[in-house]
Amino acid sequence: MTAVAPVDELVLGLPAVSLRPFVDRYVGYREQAHLPLVRRESAGVFVVLILGWGAPLDVTDPRSAERGASRVDSFVAGTFDGWCTTRTSGVGEGVELLLAPLTARRLLGLPLSELTNRAVGVGQLPGHWLDRLRGQLAEAAAWPERFALLDRVLAGRLAESPPVDARLDWAWRRLVARRGQEGVGVLADELGWSRRHLASRFREEIGLPPKMVARLLRFQHACTVLSDVRPNAVTGPGARPPTGAGQPAGGVAPSGPGLSGLASAGRGPVVDWAAVAARCGYYDQSHLIRDFHQFAGATPAALLAARSTLSV
Repeated sequence: MTAVAPVDELVLGLPAVSLRPFVDRYVGYREQAHLPLVRRESAGVFVVLILGWGAPLDVTDPRSAERGASRVDSFVAGTFDGWCTTRTSGVGEGVELLLAPLTARRLLGLPLSELTNRAVGVGQLPGHWLDRLRGQLAEAAAWPERFALLDRVLAGRLAESPPVDARLDWAWRRLVARRGQEGVGVLADELGWSRRHLASRFREEIGLPPKMVARLLRFQHACTVLSDVRPNAVTGPGARPPTGAGQPAGGVAPSGPGLSGLASAGRGPVVDWAAVAARCGYYDQSHLIRDFHQFAGATPAALLAARSTLSV
């Protein structure tokens, strides 16, 4: 049995000005689940960092049990190319950060190929600095103090870490700016690299090859576009939507135009999915649906229907 847990407390923190190119916000939370709470988490080209001090949770990738983490209150999840689930019960409290891959690479001090499609408890990471930080956050008296502590520690880590390769950073930002609608061959030619070398660098430092990164950026853009649809714009049964992924600093999933004109005026809850697909850079509607199945575990129509049900 699953239960929807009310969020007892949700506090957004704005990082120090010097950190904002790397971290867009801190999300502090406290929630209580009297029954097991299961969430489906969608894939994305971002790294999730949870520093918690409450009830432990399980992170499960249905494709492989070895990729998940069990009974952890704090973990890092690398870039994923498939959906996964989290399960917890009790009182959970902590801070969540969504990080662009190359920012995470600098903070963690290891190539993201070591975290691809994996959730790892912070106690297993080199240096144990995140484990110490988790303890300090738990002992802090209030959220402003916790956010100030994050500012100091993250700024120190970035100051001590070497910058990433400027060419790789350019390729990443180019893909983000184009929302995944850029050919890998074009990127390679502009960099003067072979496609093989470009793919190798992406796999090592970002965790996924550029073609998959482009697909995930298109998917994230489609999620942003669909979020503009009114909750009652689609009816019918559907699966519970995945937990919404934010937009890490670095431009992941930039906001796009809304769906004005995509819903058929005067004809009830109809969405022109072919138009959605075209707007988000998909070859056709079937490719859009394929990516939602792989990355979110449900069709876009089912997710919108479920959101409509939860909003009633």
